[in-house]
Amino acid sequence: MGSKNIFDNEDILLIKKEYDLLMDNLYRCDKEGDRDMIERAYKVASEAHWNMRRKSGEPYIIHPIVVARIVNQEIGLGAKAITAALLHDVVEDTDATLEDIEKEFGSKIASLIDGLTKISGTYNNRNSSLQAENFRKMLLTISDDIRVILIKIADRLHNMRTLDSMPEHKKMKIAGETIYLYAPLAHRLGLYVIKSELEDLSLKYRHPKIHNEIIKKLKSTEKKNIALINRFAIPIIDRLTEEGYKFDINGRPKSAYSIWKKMQTKGVPFEEIYDILAVRIIFEPLPGIPEKTQCWSIFSAITEIYPLKPDRIRDWVSRPKPNGYEALHLTVMGPEGKWVEVQIRSYRMDEIAERGYASHWRYKGDADHENELDKWIKKIRVMLDNPLDDPVEFIDEFKMSLFSSEIMVFTPKGYLINLPKGSTALDFAYEIHTEIGNKAIGAKINYRLQPLSTTLQSGYQVEIITSDIAKPEKGWLQHVATSKAKSAISGALKTEIKDRLQKGKEILEKRLNEIGVKPGSGVFKKLLPAYEVLNKDELYSKIGMGIIDLSDLKKIVKQNPGSKIMKYWELKLTGSKKGEERKEKRSAKESPVKIDKDVPYLLRESVSESKTTYEIAKCCNPIPGDEVMGYISPDESIIIHKPKCPVAVRLMSSEGNKIISVKWTIHKMVSFLARITISGIDRIGLTNDITKVISYELNVNMKRINITVNNRIFEGVIDLYVHHSKDLNNLIMKISSIKGVESVKRVEEFTEE
Repeated sequence: MGSKNIFDNEDILLIKKEYDLLMDNLYRCDKEGDRDMIERAYKVASEAHWNMRRKSGEPYIIHPIVVARIVNQEIGLGAKAITAALLHDVVEDTDATLEDIEKEFGSKIASLIDGLTKISGTYNNRNSSLQAENFRKMLLTISDDIRVILIKIADRLHNMRTLDSMPEHKKMKIAGETIYLYAPLAHRLGLYVIKSELEDLSLKYRHPKIHNEIIKKLKSTEKKNIALINRFAIPIIDRLTEEGYKFDINGRPKSAYSIWKKMQTKGVPFEEIYDILAVRIIFEPLPGIPEKTQCWSIFSAITEIYPLKPDRIRDWVSRPKPNGYEALHLTVMGPEGKWVEVQIRSYRMDEIAERGYASHWRYKGDADHENELDKWIKKIRVMLDNPLDDPVEFIDEFKMSLFSSEIMVFTPKGYLINLPKGSTALDFAYEIHTEIGNKAIGAKINYRLQPLSTTLQSGYQVEIITSDIAKPEKGWLQHVATSKAKSAISGALKTEIKDRLQKGKEILEKRLNEIGVKPGSGVFKKLLPAYEVLNKDELYSKIGMGIIDLSDLKKIVKQNPGSKIMKYWELKLTGSKKGEERKEKRSAKESPVKIDKDVPYLLRESVSESKTTYEIAKCCNPIPGDEVMGYISPDESIIIHKPKCPVAVRLMSSEGNKIISVKWTIHKMVSFLARITISGIDRIGLTNDITKVISYELNVNMKRINITVNNRIFEGVIDLYVHHSKDLNNLIMKISSIKGVESVKRVEEFTEE
């Protein structure tokens, strides 16, 4: 092993314990040579990582051992995947090479390790994203061997389980990337248990206060919920036993993340989430009767005991989800007027739901028919085959493919097409064929002529009308939801722009040649201002489109250097009234935030607090008192976001090296724009009472107030300037106490008008 042993007896015992947990509980490793290969992999990894420690202080080798255990015992993969998991950091973090791995373990293991190894290098271009490139590299293996993705998900799960030891800005980056990409990817591959844990852990580190509050409330109601579930289950157990079923029934509250998401979506507190409880019934199918029929039979038995909520039936037994998930979900009114969600599935369905359809992955050579997961992987491969795509743009497009909600639409001949919810007729056209999309001019939806921008619903029958002279337009990008359509439209537009530039360049060079002038910097210095364009590409493009006809080309080119054509541009600055000014950029001296102490030295050097300007992100409008994080923009100013802001989550997942931890400072001189909505029952003098509380009692400046009344119900929007979230919360409480006001809420995302 070479180096001096710095591991003590406690470390060695811990390593042995983790290794024994792996080897004593191996799953699907019964072939000859399986155990021997795993033991050899452990020996190589142990020697390679000798004396290395993680940020938490524990021996590094524990990480690959635990990842291997997750891969085997929680995902259900076999010996080759365990071997790759044990070796997944060896090439990246030690002197070992892929050639060494291939020599010792063969080409398949080396290929898996290569897919798991990050691209080395640095950010040479401020617009590039090594983070996005690494994710793309990993996904390139998706159609060759999906085990690379599954091992990476296991690696991410263990990293999230041990995230406490990382500095704050790293927690934000890793947790943001997890919720943006890894949790949806786990969901898409059917790993529901892992997906749920990744979501909860991400919430824990992105919003620790919120997570702790939800966990605390769940614990405080735990005994009551268990008693309620027991009362709920007893009549169902009696009924199903009577009908001869062998089954397991268990209950649990929903995950902290799913509860928080519902609170966000519906704008309600924890106490108003009505279906926190969920019961799962897993049954052994009776012989000779289809599982689907038995699911509906159990559904019928339950709804004879408890009233059904008709709009909450989810039928995934008639048509499983694309990742293989099968179950029948319903929500019924249980004891004490509590809604309870019930999931019905067979043991076979449960195996797929728990470990994921991907754990039964058919390696090349098997003859099973193509399933929905295969089709999705083919779509991803098409995305990956375009090397021109910007990596960050690719991450966004890939994220879109991880949809959880789908619609089913029919072709004129009755073929079924799956599309993400929110897809339009234009998405349908591109799903059929790229050329049909490019030539589309309209659609017949349920036999009626409709525009291509029409949003589709499940069950629609769609026929696309095409024309040979039609071509994609830039506006089409606003009317499509699928990555395939966006990619095809963008590709067609890029080709058209390229052709237009080339055409314009050829026309200009030909005309210059006719008047005996060679194109050069001196010529373009005259042409650009004369034709009011900013650069050569814009000039070529407008010539190619026929917007610039070059009829006065000779006059412009031959003019004397002394007589310059000048154009004056006026920049108009607009702002709010005096006393209500909200500066968009602030220098460090007047900044309401400071860089946190745990930002690495090199990063601090690039964002010197004495020189850096700060911006408040308009997408989420944080104010002092809100949880915030910083993003270093290309112009090196720091943009302040809320961690839950969708834009911030996207940045964490694609440009994590530019995320820093920031904190608010006390800065009473600076005001921040906030928005609240109010509603209630109208009465005489109500508006006066509201403005009196805001302006006189609390001395808050208003920018705008807009109240509308309809049938005695009023709704209003108020924009105002505050110093801190405490001021806003105090204001909300005061307005809530006004007679007639039923609801006052802060608007998290808005655009200034």
